[in-house]
Amino acid sequence: MELFSLKDKTAVVTGSLGLIGKEHCRALSEAGANVIAADLDADKCGEFALTLLTESMGISLDVTSPESVNGLRDKVIQKFGHIDILVNNAAINDMFEDPKAASEQSKFENYPLELWQKSIDVNLTGVFLCSQIIGNVMSVQKKGSIINIASTYGITAPDQSLYKKVDGTQSFYKPPAYSATKGAVIMFTKYLAAYWGSNGVRVNTLTPGGVENSQDEFFIRKYSAKTILGRMAKPSDYKGALIFLASDASSYMTGANLVVDGGWTAW
Repeated sequence: MELFSLKDKTAVVTGSLGLIGKEHCRALSEAGANVIAADLDADKCGEFALTLLTESMGISLDVTSPESVNGLRDKVIQKFGHIDILVNNAAINDMFEDPKAASEQSKFENYPLELWQKSIDVNLTGVFLCSQIIGNVMSVQKKGSIINIASTYGITAPDQSLYKKVDGTQSFYKPPAYSATKGAVIMFTKYLAAYWGSNGVRVNTLTPGGVENSQDEFFIRKYSAKTILGRMAKPSDYKGALIFLASDASSYMTGANLVVDGGWTAW
């Protein structure tokens, strides 16, 4: 079990206040790592970090800002002296201001350019900046693990019928930006793995399936029926996979995409 130990390691998790972001932080801490919980709200990050088992800290982070990412890197190095794990988890799902207009706005034909650009800024450019700035610390150290969080919608197209209500109406379509950015993250992982392989930095993708989170009953039922294991994921279902990728248990693994989706993409 020592292969899975993260004792004395320092891990940065972006988007740490999200549904699975918190579970990523807890998993890393339970495995022995000191965790930097990074998200937009500094106070909430600090409060959450206090609940972790190891010496951890919460830091406000805007993944789209080089200055913000540089500031986080400097604070972590000052406190811990090294960074060993980066989990690029921060991402956005489109939120439409007027639910009544979501059906039309989320259609590809009407999808707003500003929402497309915002997704690229957070989901893709954010991964690029954090990898470039924080990952470079690992490159200089000649060791480290970067884990990019993608999605099944980065390797398969969304099934829009899942969002169709029982009465046949559809109030939402899964927009194009999420799939495009998550697919790009998978390819970026391969690029970076090849680029930094000789420097001892491993880069892998973790692709989760859909997580149950108080969605409409009809959606949960439809999604579960399309999944081999017959259910949506729990937020904690990705903890084991994350520790595997972060630890020496996956020491001969880089450039890979570890799909943990209950069998969603297997048929």
